Amino acid sequence: MLTELRIQNFAIIDQLDVQFAPGFNVITGETGAGKSIIVDAVELLLGGRADIDFVRAGSEKAVVEGIFKLSSRHEQELRPLLEVEHIELDRPDELVMTREMRSNGRHVCRLNGSTVNLQYFREIAAKLVDIHGQSEHLSLLDSAEHIVLLDRYAGVEEGKQQVAALVEQLHGVRGEINSLEQDKAALERRADMLRFQIDEIRAVNPQPGEEAELSDESLRLSNADQLVRLTSEVQAVLDGEDDTMVSAIQLLNQVEVLFAKLTRIDPKFEEQQLMATSLAEQTADLAQMVQRYAEHVEHDPQRLNDVEDRLDALNRLKRKYGNSIEDVLSYYVNAQEELEGISNSSERLEELRVEEDKLLHQIGELAVRLSNVRRQAAVRLGKGIESELADLKMEGTHFEVSLSQTDDPHGCYVGDRRLRFDETGIDDVEFLMAANRGEPLRSLSKVASGGETARIMLALKGVLSRADETPTLIFDEIDQGIGGRVGSTVGQKLWRLTDNHQVLCITHLAQLAGFGDAHYKVMKGQRGDRTVTTITPLNDRARVDELAEMLGAETTSAKQSAHDILMLARRIKEGNASRDVQTAML
Repeated sequence: MLTELRIQNFAIIDQLDVQFAPGFNVITGETGAGKSIIVDAVELLLGGRADIDFVRAGSEKAVVEGIFKLSSRHEQELRPLLEVEHIELDRPDELVMTREMRSNGRHVCRLNGSTVNLQYFREIAAKLVDIHGQSEHLSLLDSAEHIVLLDRYAGVEEGKQQVAALVEQLHGVRGEINSLEQDKAALERRADMLRFQIDEIRAVNPQPGEEAELSDESLRLSNADQLVRLTSEVQAVLDGEDDTMVSAIQLLNQVEVLFAKLTRIDPKFEEQQLMATSLAEQTADLAQMVQRYAEHVEHDPQRLNDVEDRLDALNRLKRKYGNSIEDVLSYYVNAQEELEGISNSSERLEELRVEEDKLLHQIGELAVRLSNVRRQAAVRLGKGIESELADLKMEGTHFEVSLSQTDDPHGCYVGDRRLRFDETGIDDVEFLMAANRGEPLRSLSKVASGGETARIMLALKGVLSRADETPTLIFDEIDQGIGGRVGSTVGQKLWRLTDNHQVLCITHLAQLAGFGDAHYKVMKGQRGDRTVTTITPLNDRARVDELAEMLGAETTSAKQSAHDILMLARRIKEGNASRDVQTAML
């Protein structure tokens, strides 16, 4: 349960620290005093939208912190979730949630001092507090919300998740089927293009490294005359053109002989002699190599044309399919794979249709199970709401939860029928009501007045909350449209929810507030030149004064009425407690 709420620099709240009690906590105060601001702060604490307008003027940040005392059951439920983010419980029965919002728009979420992301923060908060506000009266008139409320009562979350998972899988299969069917002509055009490209590349048959070799050969062939002339000149220098020209080889041989003579006189020239010998031998080898090269130099115009044509063919492929021959070959492989995939599209389409049919049968099977659970819960929910409405002075009201299905030729298989479905299953759920005996059942939006809608919501919340395991329930002025004659009954019903929950209720009804186990008054005042909101716990005497003000007077008779309200609520609670003890003993 929420044991303590701390609010700092939030809207007109400067500093607020309130400790809540177990059981039924009521919060009252004049309109505009700041009751709704406290609820806004709690909604922020639970992961609501962080609006920088909530930061008190002149402050850098607003902080909302809640301290929750955990029962052993809730501690066991939360511990695996907390361990995911390595959140440690300093005390096994206590969790501190903090939301910090800065004026620059940044906000921080903390659990027991550890920073966590907002989505995770919300997941934890949802297991601790549930807020019911005035806006839910309107949602009750929206039939799209009815299946959510029924499923919450029926506890079918696991079944819904199984159906939703199959439906998501089916959407993927149908998406691929549609793509294959709708693009059939485009795929054929693409296949023709791929075949042409594959044939074009295959006809050229490019090879890795081929282009560089061809470029070298083209350069040699186109310069054959110059190669012959240059190699001849080299040979003439090395070997001598005729008897009148001394060759480089002859000169180096003479040098070698001279160094040999020098070495015989002075051995220091032995290294130079060896070098001269080596140069002479290398020059002779060089002359032989140039001679062999010159003998193989070709002047072949036809081969040059063939090489140039081959290079042109390779360049055409590169312009179309890549910057290099390697890129062209990679495109060739990918094109073959894509063509094979297109060629197999008919087989793939057949496989997908078989898978689609299988999923439609599986969805139908699970959806029927889910629908059966809903139907059983719908009967219990309808009877429970009728009982609650009778207590709320709507005797004779007939309330029914209607479940229907719609045929769809493309729907899931249920027996001999094919039914429309979505992620929630095959059911269309709608709340129907007849406010008076003998009247036909009609949609809530057509028959419920504002006051009746509020009572139906209270009845629904009463039934749902008994099945709800969220430890703290907050009701924000959901008594709108309900008069004082029913207020006492509403107060009693909200108090009865404390058998399994801590309840916080903001109310304007004195008869409802009288059932509070703890009573807090919100007031707005001045501190210097600033408006501030404060909240104060009330003792019995102060509660009488506050209830008298809520009744619209501060006269002696009004205070007596307020005292009577408190006494009546106390007797009813004590009587219920006695009956509970007797029932437990039996």
